[in-house]
Amino acid sequence: MKLFLVDDHPVVRAGIKALLDGEPDMEIVGEAENADDALRLVALREPDVVLMDLQLGDGPDGVEATRRIRELPRKPQILVLTTYETDADIVRAIDAGATGYLLKASPPDELFSAIRAAARGESVLSPKVAAKMMRRMRDPGPALTAREIEILELLSKGAGNKEIARALFITEATVKTHLNHVYGKLGVETRTAAVTAAVERGLIRL
Repeated sequence: MKLFLVDDHPVVRAGIKALLDGEPDMEIVGEAENADDALRLVALREPDVVLMDLQLGDGPDGVEATRRIRELPRKPQILVLTTYETDADIVRAIDAGATGYLLKASPPDELFSAIRAAARGESVLSPKVAAKMMRRMRDPGPALTAREIEILELLSKGAGNKEIARALFITEATVKTHLNHVYGKLGVETRTAAVTAAVERGLIRL
């Protein structure tokens, strides 16, 4: 199977390549350190599986890269390989079209199995992420939508309503409506309290 690596750290890419070199059924056909290069090269190389980090420097993140790649005529499977494990990261990645979600701390055998499963189109989660999602299903807490989580993430970075509206291509009135829903679901009354509650519940990360 043909693999493509997307990670903004050369040392990490080198480490992954060294691991995969010993697997006779895996061939790395390219790599990229940002979303734009990833989209261009994936379209050219047509890999079976893309290993995608979530943080890609100052440009679009791994979630946006995943969304764009899954819109290509020949869609590869995308296995997120990251250090982040918040509900927001997991939900956004899966909503964007990721086949699986694996943590970089996973042992090599787990990575190999996940890649092969992703190539077959099977959904795969690292045990830690799967356990986290099971806890979320058993005790879901506030059922925030993906858009509400996006707004909370922008709030945590100090964005005002106008900035949020511009970033998400929605109106300020829509932002206010979403915020009112967020406050109600989290049982808070202020922006600061909403961000604090979301961080404490693992919905977003600072």
